[in-house]
Amino acid sequence: MYVTELVAPNTVNTMPEKTLEAVADHGAITGDTVTGAAADAQHVFDALASLGVDLPEVFRKLEDEGVEKFEVSWNELLTATAEQLRAHAPGVES
Repeated sequence: MYVTELVAPNTVNTMPEKTLEAVADHGAITGDTVTGAAADAQHVFDALASLGVDLPEVFRKLEDEGVEKFEVSWNELLTATAEQLRAHAPGVES
């Protein structure tokens, strides 16, 4: 669901392949859903902060987990690419 809610021009989403396939299968992309939404988003952040949610900590955790997952996916891509190169180009080492 997050994919269809974060559509904006000039952006890149590094979603996992299964997520991409799910969006292609049954996602509904309706266009730019981000531009012009800053004020509404700020109201949500303000409400969360007023409830005692430590937003900097939440953002830090989300960023750390996102980077970790991206790193795992990147390493899997590098491994798969190296394996394909070795299979199709004898003598190529990774």
